[in-house]
Amino acid sequence: MKGKRLLVTGGAGFIGCNFVRHMLKEHPDTEIVVLDKLTYAGRLENLEDVKSRIEFVKGDICDKEAVKKTTEGCDSVVNFAAESHVDRSIATPEDFVRTDVLGVFTLLEEARRRDVKKFVQISTDEVYGSTELGSFSEKDVLDPSSPYSASKAGGELLARSYVRTYGLDVMVTRSSNNYGPYQYPEKLIPVLVIKALRNQPLPIYGKGANVRDWLHVDDNCRAIDIVLSKGKPGDIVNIGSGNEVPNIVIAKLILKHLKKPENLIKFVSDRPGHDFRYSLNWDRIRQLGWKPRVRFEDGLRETVDWYLANEAWWKPIA
Repeated sequence: MKGKRLLVTGGAGFIGCNFVRHMLKEHPDTEIVVLDKLTYAGRLENLEDVKSRIEFVKGDICDKEAVKKTTEGCDSVVNFAAESHVDRSIATPEDFVRTDVLGVFTLLEEARRRDVKKFVQISTDEVYGSTELGSFSEKDVLDPSSPYSASKAGGELLARSYVRTYGLDVMVTRSSNNYGPYQYPEKLIPVLVIKALRNQPLPIYGKGANVRDWLHVDDNCRAIDIVLSKGKPGDIVNIGSGNEVPNIVIAKLILKHLKKPENLIKFVSDRPGHDFRYSLNWDRIRQLGWKPRVRFEDGLRETVDWYLANEAWWKPIA
């Protein structure tokens, strides 16, 4: 990436801001432009420590003029911009279709017009749906269960079509559940941490048996960087970690680390269409030279400690 100019959309969000930091550290000669709408989950505070090293533009990926402005001169685009919370997608699905499909289309059209060299569409393991046995490979049929995962599937299918139809160098990553610093407190781990710190009940859907594969955001950022540099047009790359943990275990580990009683756990009615288990086969990213570095137990403790030390970051929005 030496001497390149990179557009990171959604770069003020959780994974996006961590990816910006990763790229600044690993590729200091790369110019980085961040385009972010600054919705509730995208915050300038997430980029406070690196704002002098990037070009930031507030804008919507559905806005053709904003996309045109920020794409100019860029060799590559990595699209993190998305509506991403399942519960919100059930309540307001239109927002998800707009950003996760129409927004992707707007970016693709401008990338095609400007002959952008590489385009990485960030997707999710949720596009596969749920499985009780085995792991999904990149060749498995998509079977999304929520408006969120369906909109992400639609966006990535559109992106992949631009490879065959227009010859655009598009790659797709599908990662498992990310965790780490700067995650907005609507997702499971920050919700549980903040509730525990406040001695409030920790809400767990059903009986807490739902299983997710937990991937530290730093490991995901390294994997995306590798896909950006080594991936081939049309590549779909699963990014997992092998840390399949039931939600109830997550809650208990957080309470144990904070020395809080387990009777804070409160089981609540399950949400509609709640997938039981996600699991990925990630041989492809291993073949590209990647493997996770962060042990889950260490990463979870470090994440809990980050929220403990950064109350000023989460208190205004929790």
